[in-house]
Amino acid sequence: MADSLPIPLTSPLSSAQKTSLINLVRRAAKAEILPRFRNLGSGDVATKSGRHDLVTEADTAAEAMLARGIQSMFPHALVVGEEAATADPELRNKIGDAELAFILDPVDGTWNFAHGLGIFGVILSVTRFGKPVFGMLYDPLADDWISAEEDGQAEFTRAIGTTRLLTVSDGGELGDLSGFTHYNYLPQEAKPSVARALPDLGRSTSLQCSCHEYRVIARGGADFLLSGTLNPWDHAAGILICQRAGGVARMLNGDDYTATVSEGYILAASNEATWEKLRDHFAFLLDDAKA
Repeated sequence: MADSLPIPLTSPLSSAQKTSLINLVRRAAKAEILPRFRNLGSGDVATKSGRHDLVTEADTAAEAMLARGIQSMFPHALVVGEEAATADPELRNKIGDAELAFILDPVDGTWNFAHGLGIFGVILSVTRFGKPVFGMLYDPLADDWISAEEDGQAEFTRAIGTTRLLTVSDGGELGDLSGFTHYNYLPQEAKPSVARALPDLGRSTSLQCSCHEYRVIARGGADFLLSGTLNPWDHAAGILICQRAGGVARMLNGDDYTATVSEGYILAASNEATWEKLRDHFAFLLDDAKA
């Protein structure tokens, strides 16, 4: 069992605390997520903001188990799960004031999960006053994860115990870049301009799962991610992991990312030169925001 005292702000999570969190995520996936994969009944799936915004029994049950476990280990911490924040939007506003916050996406890629597609994951991030200091991107099907702390390199770990350090791609010219653009979730007024900009890139797609998109970037398989949907449970862990794998991830306007930001665009890229090329290519989004 991890230490139940608050974590000093001058220290990262201890090795024992990280192990406890990782094991909790793995247990929650085994107990609440995997048994429901491709085994959901019609009453096990509901909609939230619209017909494409889904929540399943796996989401709610896994989040409840994770929240209980984290609160037991860290009783003074703020726990913000996606489903809890949907029910109580004010919960999200507490992140910036919290000395220690755990932000959860119990099933990232719920649409994929609900339709039997194996591209889903669990995202856990730890923040201090909104700044990510630990992130984990977990794949329940493979039982492996990518994690990073604010002062270490991103690591890929398999359940069998092997770990290797990760490095992002070398980036390149716009026409050679591949990455992820959350086009369907952009503001309606931005879509025509973004659609005209996408053909200048080598490849732009979406996995409908931020967990796996950031995993691909951290492993060097893609060069960028652009998103205008700023839910902290989607991005806080991935941005830290991208940075600790050698990449650049900040707001499109150049501001540093924190889990408190709710408007604007996130741009992650493999290096500074590539980030700047993409920033210039999508700079019209900043003008649109000012209009």
